Amino acid sequence: MPTIFTKIINGEIPCHKVAETDEHLAFLDINPVAKGHVLCIPKQETDYILDLPDDLLASLFVFAKKVGRAAESVVDCQRVGLLVVGTEVPHAHIHVVPFTSEKQMHLGAPKLEFSPEEMRETAAKMAAAYRKA
Repeated sequence: MPTIFTKIINGEIPCHKVAETDEHLAFLDINPVAKGHVLCIPKQETDYILDLPDDLLASLFVFAKKVGRAAESVVDCQRVGLLVVGTEVPHAHIHVVPFTSEKQMHLGAPKLEFSPEEMRETAAKMAAAYRKA
């Protein structure tokens, strides 16, 4: 059965897309711990990130870096952190989290809510910054 991320990749579930390549997709997390919290995923459905082929794993991190640079140019933050936990959804992914406090880098932190309009606006600004990077 396809994961929720595969359903997003296939367009069966909507997302606030930030960036996309032939191999990867980045979209805003619907349960963010910070404004601009993005999930970067490979389009190849693989449960465990360490099971990704080396070239796909490497390109996923380079993709996440570019998404992170876009995030820091749009969101007021001290830094952008990358988290790999991999237990929330059985599909390899990297959390890209702009933060001003290290407490925001904990996925157990209180989730924030943003209006659909603010999510669209944030995603659009980050997508534009990604394309310029």
